[in-house]
Amino acid sequence: MKPVSLMLLLTFALLSFNAGHILPGVAEEESKEQKVWATAGSSAMLPCHLSPRKMWKSRKQLPDKTSVLWMRHGLSAHQEPHVVLEVGYSGLRKTALPMRPRVSVQDSDLRNGNFSLRIDPVRSEDAGLYEARVAYNREIKSCQVELGVITVTLSPPSPVVEHEPLLLSCNSSHRATLVETRWFHNGHLVPTSGTFCSLHGTLSIRRPAMSDAGSWRCQLRYSNDEIISATYNLQILGFDGPANPVVYAAAGSAADLPCTLSYLPSPFGINMVTAHWSHLAGRHLQNRVISQNLSSRSFPIHIPAVGPGDAGQYRCAVSVGSKTITRDVTLAVVTVTPSIQGPVSEGSRLLLICSLTHPWGHEYFQWRHLESAPTNNKLAVGTSHNLEGHRSQMGPTLEIPHVSQKDAGTWECSVYGLEGRLGAVEYGLQITGAQVSSPPTIFSGQVTFGLTLTLFLLLMVCVLALALQKRARSPAFPALEGMVAVTVPRKKETEENQKEKIQQTEC
Repeated sequence: MKPVSLMLLLTFALLSFNAGHILPGVAEEESKEQKVWATAGSSAMLPCHLSPRKMWKSRKQLPDKTSVLWMRHGLSAHQEPHVVLEVGYSGLRKTALPMRPRVSVQDSDLRNGNFSLRIDPVRSEDAGLYEARVAYNREIKSCQVELGVITVTLSPPSPVVEHEPLLLSCNSSHRATLVETRWFHNGHLVPTSGTFCSLHGTLSIRRPAMSDAGSWRCQLRYSNDEIISATYNLQILGFDGPANPVVYAAAGSAADLPCTLSYLPSPFGINMVTAHWSHLAGRHLQNRVISQNLSSRSFPIHIPAVGPGDAGQYRCAVSVGSKTITRDVTLAVVTVTPSIQGPVSEGSRLLLICSLTHPWGHEYFQWRHLESAPTNNKLAVGTSHNLEGHRSQMGPTLEIPHVSQKDAGTWECSVYGLEGRLGAVEYGLQITGAQVSSPPTIFSGQVTFGLTLTLFLLLMVCVLALALQKRARSPAFPALEGMVAVTVPRKKETEENQKEKIQQTEC
C-alpha cells in the first residue's frame, strides 16, 4: 500500500473514531488569526464563523450534534492553554471560574455556523490569544483571535467634583512602543493648553467645569503605525444651570431658588444626599435631608412672599458622601415706588420709579398699561393710546404729567436682559373720584368742553327769549294803559240776538 493511501486511511479512521470528540491540532479548516480591540468595561465579540461554502454543504443548517471549545493560550510558549468555555453535544456547558458568567455563546447561532465568543464586561487581564475548536458533521473547524484591551482610568475615582483636578489615563496591551496620544472631547480635538495637559497617554484637567462632561476619546499611535482608540464617558458632579444664577421676583410675590445636581451619584454606592440652605447675611433658612431612594436631584427653597429684606445672595450646600459642593444663588427683587402715596388726584403729576436690587448692569425696563377688562390675562402692549405724552416708556421711571381717568388701572414694569424677560412687578393706580373698574370715556377733556359750551349757548338763548317776550308785552303809548277796549257788534249779529231773545220769551 502506498504511503499516501495509508495516511488517508489513518485520518479517516481517526475522524470516525473521534466523531464525538474534539482533537487539538486536527482541523478541517484553519482560519486566519484575527485581532480584536476592546475597551475595559465594555463588551467584546471574538468572531468565529463557518464560511458560506461550508454552510451550503451542511444544507444551510448544522445538526444538533455540534460542540464548541474556546481556550486561551498562555502568555508564554511554556504555559498550557486553559479552557474558557465548552459546549458539549448534549448542550452541557463548562465555564472557567475566573470568567464566569462573563463569557457566552448563543445556542440559536450555533446551528447557523456562528460560534463567536462574547465577553461582557471585558477586563484588562482578559487580553491574550484565544482559540476555538468546533466539531460538526465529523469535521473540525479552528479559529484564533487575539484580544487586545484598552484601559481608561480616572483619578480620583468617580464621582468627580466640579473644579477639583482630575487625571485621565489611556493604556493598552499593545506590545509596540507608544509614539503619540491624542484626545478628543465630543468629537473635537483638544489642544494642549493651560487647562488641558497631555503627556505619555495621560490628560490632566486642572479645574474641570460642567462643560467638560461628556465623551472623551483617546487615540494611541504605536511604532508599527497601528492606531487604536477608546472612549470614556466623563460625568462631573455639579449643578445644572448657569454658574451664577439670578432669580428675579416682584415684591410680595413667591420665589423658588433652584439647586439641582447634574446627576444622581447612586451608581457609586452613595445612598444619602443632604442639602443645606443659608442666607449669606447670616440667617439660616433651611436644612433638609433627602434620601437617594426618592430619585430626586433637585433641592429648591420656596419663599412665599419676598420683600426688599429678602434680596441678596443665598448658598445651597449639598453633601454627597464625604464631599460637599456649593452653589450661590442671587435673589433680585423688583419694586415700584410712586411719587404720590395713596390715591392720586386727577390732574396731578405722577412719577412711578421701577427699581431692582442687585442689578448686573445689562438689564433694561419697559412700562405697560394692562387692559382694563382683560379676557385672557394677557398684557396689552403699550401704544400711543395708553402711553400718549409719557416720556419714560422704556426707562425705569414712568412720568404722567397730568393724571386723567384713562390712566387708572394696573401698570406693569418688566425687566429684560440678554436672555429675554427676567421678571415683572405690577402697580395699581387709583385716581380720586374715578371708577377704577370701568372708567367712563365720555368725560374726556374735549367732550366736557363741548358740553359746557352747549349749555352756555342754551342759557344765552333762554335769557334772550325772555328779554324779547318782556319787550313785546310793553305798550307803545303809556297814556293809554287805563283805557278799556270795547268791541262793537255788527248789525246782523244784533238782529239775530234779538230774535233769540224773543223766542226765549215766547217759550
